Amino acid sequence: MEAFLGIIIGVLISGLVWYYIKTKQSEQLTRTQSVILLDKIKRVCKFITVEGDFTEIYHHEDVKEKFLKLLSSKKKALIVIRAKAHIGFDLSKIKMTANGKSKIVILSQFPQPEVLSIETNLNYYDIKNGVFNKFEAEDLTALTAQTKEHIMSKIPESSLFNAAQNEALEAINIMQHIVETIGWKLDYSALEIESQTSKKLK
Repeated sequence: MEAFLGIIIGVLISGLVWYYIKTKQSEQLTRTQSVILLDKIKRVCKFITVEGDFTEIYHHEDVKEKFLKLLSSKKKALIVIRAKAHIGFDLSKIKMTANGKSKIVILSQFPQPEVLSIETNLNYYDIKNGVFNKFEAEDLTALTAQTKEHIMSKIPESSLFNAAQNEALEAINIMQHIVETIGWKLDYSALEIESQTSKKLK
């Protein structure tokens, strides 16, 4: 009888130990899934939703003075800028949390659209050098930077940011697909995307 009782107690203890180990392994797996999932979404990083083309005429003029400003020398150039601006979202800026028990990722904040890159192609016309003020290699490098800044200043005047904002749901759908690949769900029910009129995503 005592031997039989000992067997029963041994089985119960073994069952409890097995259940404890299984529960801990499940919790560890859930935590690992959460970390991997959030990291996977953020590694998508930059998501381009809108592309805009610009053609601008840029006048550059530089005056150099010498000998107590008694002599001046001017160089100038006419530059035709053809640029392509990519507008979208930096997904590394999103705010989200993972609920391991319900396997739900809660998206609480989504970034505003921004300029992700600008590609420029410059054509120089009517280049005129001064007597002691000529275009050098470093001038062309500086001009490239200036023309990019010029295009940057034109982007807010365009409708590109609003167009990108309207495509925010597409970026969220990609995130949702990533989450669903491991059997989780994405909750963005409380998220608001601001555009010309603030709207709640459903």
